[in-house]
Amino acid sequence: MLYRKIAKPFLFRMDPENAHHLIINGMSATSKVPGIKPLLRSIWGVKESEKLRSELFGLSFVHPVGLAAGLDKNAHAVEGFSNIGLAFMEVGTVTPKGQEGNEKPRMFRLPSDQALINRMGFNNEGVEAMAERLKRLPACPIPLAINIGKNKTTPNEAAHEDYQKCIRSLYAYGDFFVVNISSPNTPDLRALQHGDELKTLLSAVSGEMQAQARNSSASVPVKPFLVKIAPDMTGEQLEYTVHTIQESGAAGIIATNTTISRDGLRHPNAKETGGLSGVPVRERSTEVIRTVYRLTGGKLPIIGSGGIFSAQDAYEKIRAGASLVEIYSGMIYEGPNLLKEINQGLLQLLERDGFRHLTEAIGADHR
Repeated sequence: MLYRKIAKPFLFRMDPENAHHLIINGMSATSKVPGIKPLLRSIWGVKESEKLRSELFGLSFVHPVGLAAGLDKNAHAVEGFSNIGLAFMEVGTVTPKGQEGNEKPRMFRLPSDQALINRMGFNNEGVEAMAERLKRLPACPIPLAINIGKNKTTPNEAAHEDYQKCIRSLYAYGDFFVVNISSPNTPDLRALQHGDELKTLLSAVSGEMQAQARNSSASVPVKPFLVKIAPDMTGEQLEYTVHTIQESGAAGIIATNTTISRDGLRHPNAKETGGLSGVPVRERSTEVIRTVYRLTGGKLPIIGSGGIFSAQDAYEKIRAGASLVEIYSGMIYEGPNLLKEINQGLLQLLERDGFRHLTEAIGADHR
C-alpha cells in the first residue's frame, strides 16, 4: 500500500525515465544506510516456503520470482533490490563500451493498457564500470544474473566478440549470464536469433564461458548462460532458434523480451516505437513458453517473463513450462508488495490443484 498509495502517484506524475533514475538512485543511496537492509526485508521480504524453493542451474532459488533486466542497467542498486523479497535479479543489459542509447524521450507509460514502451537502446556505462561496482559489493544474498549485449556500432558479424568481452570482464561477478539477442531497440540485433549468426554467437559464448571457468579454478563448474528470445518470431523461426539454443550448451531460455506488436492497445502512446512490455504481452509470452517447453520436451529450463501482474499470471507461465518467472512492468505498476502477493497466491493455487511442490506444476498443462 505504501507504494501504490504514496510513491506511485508521485512517480507517475514524473517523466518515466526520470522516475526510473529516481528509483535506482534512491535504492542505491538507501542501501548504504546502516541498518537499512534488515528494515527493507522486514517491510518487503517474502516469507519462505519449502513448497516454492527450487534448485536450478546449480543455484538455489527461495521462490520462483525474480527481477528482469532493464531496471538496474548498471548494477547501481543490487544491494537494495536483493533485500526486498526477490528470489533472483538481472542487471544490464550491459555492453563492452558505455553508450548513451537512443534519443530522449525513449520511455512511455500506457496506464490504460498497464504497459510500458521503451526504446532505450542499451544505454549503459559499459562493462568496466559494472565490474568495478560489483567488485566492491558484499556477496549478493540472491542469485545475480548479468544480461549482456552488443554495442550499437558493432556489426552483427562481429557481435560474438562483444559478448565475449562482456563475459571476460564480468565472469567473476555473475552467478549466471543472459545473452540478449532480442531487444527491438538495437538495429539488426534480432537478426542474431536466426541462421548461422546464432550458431556462431552461441558457440563463441559457450567457449568463452568454458575458458573463464578454466581460468578461475579447475574445480569450479562452468557458470550457466541463458538466451533471451523475442515474442515476435514465426513458428518456423522459433523452432529453429530453440533447436540451436538447445544444441549450443545454453542452460535455458528466457521467454520473452518486449514485443513490437501493438494489437489491442488503447492509450495514445501506442504510436511510439520501441519494445512493449506489460499486460499486452502476457498471453503471447505464455504461448511462447508453451511452445518452447513442447519443442524441448521440458528438458531445457525456461524463465517466463512478460505481463506478470498477479499470482495467476505467474502460475499460467509455470503451468505452461516455466521453472522461474520475472517481473518488470508489474513492479513499476504494483510495487514491491507484488512479490508477496504472487508468492502467497502461488501457494494457494498449488494447494487448489493438489500439487505438493512448485516443481510438480511446471509444465502441468502438457500432461
